[in-house]
Amino acid sequence: MRITQDWIKVGATQAVCKMLDDAGYQALFVGGCVRNALLGASVGDIDIATDALPDQVMKLADAAGLKPVPTGIDHGTITVVSGHIPHEVTTFREDIETFGRHATVAFGGDIRADARRRDFTMNALYARSDGTILDPLGGLDDLNARRVRFIENPEQRIKEDYLRILRFFRFHAWYGDPNGGLDGEGLAACAMNIDGLADLSRERVGAEMLKLLGAPDPAPSVAAMRAAGVLMAVLPGAEDRALAPLVHLESVTDTGPDAIRRLAALGGQDVSERLRLSKAQARQLAHLQDGALGTMGASELGYRHGAAEGHDMLLLRAAFLEQSLALGDADALARGAKARFPVKAADLMPDYTGPALGARLAELEQRWIASGFRLGRDDLV
Repeated sequence: MRITQDWIKVGATQAVCKMLDDAGYQALFVGGCVRNALLGASVGDIDIATDALPDQVMKLADAAGLKPVPTGIDHGTITVVSGHIPHEVTTFREDIETFGRHATVAFGGDIRADARRRDFTMNALYARSDGTILDPLGGLDDLNARRVRFIENPEQRIKEDYLRILRFFRFHAWYGDPNGGLDGEGLAACAMNIDGLADLSRERVGAEMLKLLGAPDPAPSVAAMRAAGVLMAVLPGAEDRALAPLVHLESVTDTGPDAIRRLAALGGQDVSERLRLSKAQARQLAHLQDGALGTMGASELGYRHGAAEGHDMLLLRAAFLEQSLALGDADALARGAKARFPVKAADLMPDYTGPALGARLAELEQRWIASGFRLGRDDLV
């Protein structure tokens, strides 16, 4: 089996491989770029594993006229920039001792030892510069079956980094067989090690949850999280009942995935703080939940929040009720989004000033909205 996509043939990428090959070292693509290429998915980051030590990679890159950046030299990683493309070049490693996310590693030249320290079998696939696949742990069968499976002992892999619990569900959402269910042994190990999630930074948890919720259909994975007790550990008070209906409504309305919209469907306590959302994300989450749970009609949602956010609110409202979108809501939303209140503060002055002016404007605006935006300035003033 061989990778044939264009990204592996790019001259700048091949130059990094040639730099290592010509010096007698191995240059093996590894991880996500190999996995995605074999699945026919887009490839983003390019990771290369090698038996060259970090200092040797630095010297070879300089000699080849490439730009080496010691982004993670203590862990064996040098970012080699070639043709403006960053390539993460990491020396083969083997865990000697692990402390949660932190590990004492030894550099080496054994591809199998390097593979065994990774998380899932589908991430332990390698490819030579010509695209030939190397499969030291049998991950190809799992990838072809769309089976997300921990390497060797699931509990040991999880204790090396408890974030792997969330990654297990996220990878199933993105790469797993939606009809095959989650790997039972892995799911049991996640359920037994929930307490370890409390030691993770909220930033890491938040980033992982948003990646999971951005999958085409995260509902089966999130349902499994709930059943295993993981969802409650990460987001106390969250409930996934509305998530599957929301994903269905997104599909029938040709609405793309949005992690914050789906997070709004889950609810929960102190979500923005627990996941360390950005200020913009926190505002979006609050707006969506307020609009979806409020009583504004579709036209007023469009007027006050715009077509895009109003649409999200209507989707959420229908998902919470496990109903289809109401007939006519789409037209009403669009009409409201285009409407412009015809009365300005100057139209009411000097008869009204200060708080009285604001109250009168609000009263007239509600009359205008109730009229279906039909009343004009002369009707209102």
